[in-house]
Amino acid sequence: MTRSVIEEPQSWTLVEVQKPNLTDEEIRYAVKKLQREPNEVEWAMLEAQWSEHCSYKSSKPLLKRLPSKGPRVLVGPGFDAGVIDIGDGWVVTLHIESHNHPSAIDPYGGAATGVGGVVRDILSLGTRPIALLDPLRFGSMDSLHTRWLFDNVVRGIADYGNCIGVPTVGGEVEFDTFFERNCLVDVVCVGLGRKDKLVLGEARDPGDLVYLVGGRTGRDGIRGASFASKTLAEKSDTERSAVQVPDPFTKKLVIEAILEAVDAKIIQGMKDLGGGGLTCGLSEIAAKAGTGIEIDLNRVQTREPNMQPAEIMISESQERMVLLVREENERKLVNILNKWEIGYAKIGHVTRDSLLIIRRGNEVVAKAPAKFVAEAPPVPRSAKRPEYLDALAEVPEPAMPEDLAQTLIELLSSPNIASKEWIYRQYDHEVGIRTIVKPGQADSAILRLPNKRSLALTTGGNSKQCYVDSYWGTVGVVSEAFCNLVAVGAEPVAAVDHLQFGNPGNPEVYWTFKEAIRAIANYLNAVGVPCVGGKVSFYNEDSMNRRAIKP
Repeated sequence: MTRSVIEEPQSWTLVEVQKPNLTDEEIRYAVKKLQREPNEVEWAMLEAQWSEHCSYKSSKPLLKRLPSKGPRVLVGPGFDAGVIDIGDGWVVTLHIESHNHPSAIDPYGGAATGVGGVVRDILSLGTRPIALLDPLRFGSMDSLHTRWLFDNVVRGIADYGNCIGVPTVGGEVEFDTFFERNCLVDVVCVGLGRKDKLVLGEARDPGDLVYLVGGRTGRDGIRGASFASKTLAEKSDTERSAVQVPDPFTKKLVIEAILEAVDAKIIQGMKDLGGGGLTCGLSEIAAKAGTGIEIDLNRVQTREPNMQPAEIMISESQERMVLLVREENERKLVNILNKWEIGYAKIGHVTRDSLLIIRRGNEVVAKAPAKFVAEAPPVPRSAKRPEYLDALAEVPEPAMPEDLAQTLIELLSSPNIASKEWIYRQYDHEVGIRTIVKPGQADSAILRLPNKRSLALTTGGNSKQCYVDSYWGTVGVVSEAFCNLVAVGAEPVAAVDHLQFGNPGNPEVYWTFKEAIRAIANYLNAVGVPCVGGKVSFYNEDSMNRRAIKP
């Protein structure tokens, strides 16, 4: 696999760490809750975990309106992936993620690590990743910049998925000038596992040991969560250090080692390390169970010398997982990890006191309640109907073309209508020998399951219609996806959503977001299908004119 070149990022200075990318209200809230001024390490941790990317602080109240329960739902929103019971002791896991900002800077590395991140989400439930889908958005193909993004994003997805042996069985792509400087790179991953071997991201048992497994911790991806929670800068090359470095060969070993440990039933809890790194992973698994975690940063295997505590805590280096194991099973876990020749370190243990305590040797460098770190204060947002909708209503209908045959040829030559075969031919869609209906054969892929059933998968979107009418455009998107499933003889049983908008501080953007949520909730309630997870991605805007993407 050819890796993209990532410039060596500089380590933070103390001055940079002491200026958290938080609002004045959040800073006051932190001081009040802790009853003291957080130190530089704690500020860095809060900046990462309270970013929009990790906390969903602008969207969480609205997301609660989506139906999430159903007869097949075992695990819904709030964990790394939704879990659906497919009968005979088998479960399917599914999740969707994006890597928009990193892909706009380094399209190859950003797309590849986008795949890696959603694969870890599926793995963290103790299930094997069995399929990928990739919805993509780019600017006009007349632009050399768009062609550069397009070619490298497809190559990044292809290389990573092919290397780890997970087929890309579907997806879709749309080209529009609104995505010229802010492409959208989404990846769906589906997993398969046994119901009695599911692992949840909860630190339920004090005394359990905390293991950091997989790749070493480096300076790549530092402040990645904060980077994804703001509008891209015009000179975004300076933010290249926020892009993580992919390593699919290590990921393949991590997958196999963890699944062997899952089969042995020795993992008590598990969490992938994506946005926010150790800060996010440790605070969330402790907060969910009401426990605490104490770790020693001196035990973390680093890739670079002289890494500071803040850097280690918020690094988003790839291919890393946190595993919780009982002391009596420690030797079994270590034997499995040694067998697969992947790195590991026992960095701490679960405690009863609900505190997240970070030490470096004997020195405590950060200490705060895990729930306080994990749960950012919600941000109230105002909403206003966009003024551009009135202007659109006054646009006259186009005149009937004089040459319908020529018009048809021009339509069919549009990249939005033309065949996408070049894209899916880059992907191995048959590895794993589960794919029955393949890309290009239908609007849904079909996979063979071990219980003599089949699984249909599809994805879709329509930014143009959602731009004109956020509510009915979204209804159309969900309806089309369900129709794609029904067209291959499948019954829709679960959905995940990915909502991508501009700056939530813009009332017009937030209005369109609220309308999309309302549409999804109404449609899913009407047809009785739960939404078991998803993703919200804000701050998708043109860096030149601050124009939001089409939703």
